[in-house]
Amino acid sequence: MKISTPGDLKSLSIDELEKLAQEVRLRIIEVLSSTGGHLASNLGAVELSLALHYVFDSPLDKFIFDVSHQTYTHKLLTERNNARFDAIRKDGGLSGFAHPEESEHDHFYAGHAGTALSLGLGMAQARDISGENHHVIPIIGDATLTCGLSLEALNNVSRDLSRFIVVLNDNEMSISKNVGGITHILSRLLNSPMTSKLTHDLESLVSKLPLCGSSLAKKGMKLTGSVKNLVSSASFFEQFGLSYIGPVDGHDLKKLISVFEAIKHRSTPVLLHLFTTKGHGVDRAERDPISYHGVKPFDPQTCEFLPSKPKMTFPKIFGSHLLEMGKKHPRLTLVTPAMSLGSCLDNFAEAFPKRFFDVGIAEGHAVTFSGGLAKSGKLDVVCSIYSTFFQRALDNLFHDVCLQKLPVVFAVDRSGLAAGDGATHHGIYEISFLRAMPNMVICQPRDGKMLKELLESAFSWERPTAIRYPNIPTTEQEGPLAYRPLGQGEVLAEGDDLLIVALGHHCDTALELRDLLRGSGIEAAVVDPIFVKPLDTDLLGKLLLKHNRIVTLEEHTLKGGLGSEVGEFLLSHEFSQVESLHFGIPETFLHHGSLGKLLDEMGLTPEKLHQKILSHFSFRSRIKEER
Repeated sequence: MKISTPGDLKSLSIDELEKLAQEVRLRIIEVLSSTGGHLASNLGAVELSLALHYVFDSPLDKFIFDVSHQTYTHKLLTERNNARFDAIRKDGGLSGFAHPEESEHDHFYAGHAGTALSLGLGMAQARDISGENHHVIPIIGDATLTCGLSLEALNNVSRDLSRFIVVLNDNEMSISKNVGGITHILSRLLNSPMTSKLTHDLESLVSKLPLCGSSLAKKGMKLTGSVKNLVSSASFFEQFGLSYIGPVDGHDLKKLISVFEAIKHRSTPVLLHLFTTKGHGVDRAERDPISYHGVKPFDPQTCEFLPSKPKMTFPKIFGSHLLEMGKKHPRLTLVTPAMSLGSCLDNFAEAFPKRFFDVGIAEGHAVTFSGGLAKSGKLDVVCSIYSTFFQRALDNLFHDVCLQKLPVVFAVDRSGLAAGDGATHHGIYEISFLRAMPNMVICQPRDGKMLKELLESAFSWERPTAIRYPNIPTTEQEGPLAYRPLGQGEVLAEGDDLLIVALGHHCDTALELRDLLRGSGIEAAVVDPIFVKPLDTDLLGKLLLKHNRIVTLEEHTLKGGLGSEVGEFLLSHEFSQVESLHFGIPETFLHHGSLGKLLDEMGLTPEKLHQKILSHFSFRSRIKEER
């Protein structure tokens, strides 16, 4: 069935829409079987997306998707069913999230949970101030409500805000199973749409009575709320000013369209509660929505994952070694904000359930809670958190951990380029804000063995510590683990012509670069600083006594990263005779694509680094003179 624009849906019958839903599912499965991507969440939102576009008029009506990893159907319906969809999350393909540069139907870049309500509320208020009359429709998940930001937005919803419809897509999942008290509230919601409508109509009627109408209406609202509290938890939302409708089967297109039509012109804000199934339509994905959340390539017919040779990655080594540490150290306690699966923590959680805390999508709480655990002095606390989500807990880190001098170890997963996910997920900023924190330690291992060594050593430093690492394959050498003294770097190769200081896994890049430079007659020393803060100034100072050219290399923004730390050291210690060149990520929001392609674009491959070094330091002219 050919659908060129959302308007093409409006002439279709229910039977035709249901047929289209199956075609959309097959299209998503076909593409993701090759590219990988967010499968289960998108299969669960097919009928919802069709119903929204059938009843409302995008882009005039604003659909605000929370997280927005469930927007593949939305993209297919909004003129993006093309070759770029075939390459979604790949070089030259569509983003896996909402992306305003792709389409006027996408209104915000989105990749973090909990933002849709605040954004939607702001858009609705701006609409009213401007005298416009379109609908604003935030589409949120049940896990969204574990975000403090969502509750802050709910607290600001006005009862007289019209054409504001919150769609709660409840599948009882985020990436992993939802946790916390709010999820239990949702599971008890049994309110009736008819009851909500009757309540609203009675309030409107009573409020129009002369003299006492307003007072009676307020008392009626209190009485209605008291009665509802006896039979339902719908008042949780209605106390925030939202009329609750639901629950509704989120895969029943006829029912969805009927309900959307019924509430479309409500003069008060509405929350429509839908029940959906993650992975709907694919048996394997329905039975195992966690594994099918973010998929690798699979067989499109059977949906079985294709065989692949397992690779040891930094997160896998982190998860397995933390499990071993947990067996030896009964003080070791682990906290994560809903990233148990991605950070390979499930084995630890199963082995030590009393020492494992998944606090849901609540990064600020995860950090402050970790501080509370560490304050006792009786626990060794590791807070495992993605780099891109660590940004959301900046004040908590400053006020509740660093200021208190609490020795929480932050395992900062996905540091570096997040190839397929793009601008909202690149972990290339956290060094800059961590450097500004007093008492903070920042370090990065170059391989799996050093990751283990830093984990084993970190609690002896007795300071807040961030160990950052990417989600890429790495080596894991055999042999005993060495203790890593705080702030001590390591020389990996000697050379008199140039000093290369490379952070983390880019030490491998630096060693390849060294071989290329040797071919040009240049001998380079390579140093792994291990610590960005405190920097090994003793080692660096000694090396700079015999090197007057220095290069830094990092997979982090140049603003505030390793290069900035080294640059400040050169300036403060008056190494005015030293020429420096810093390589990293420029000040820009990077798109998605393959890791190799992105590194090439940033000039962070050995070949491009080689050419830039020769050009910058005028080595080429020196080589010609020697010949």
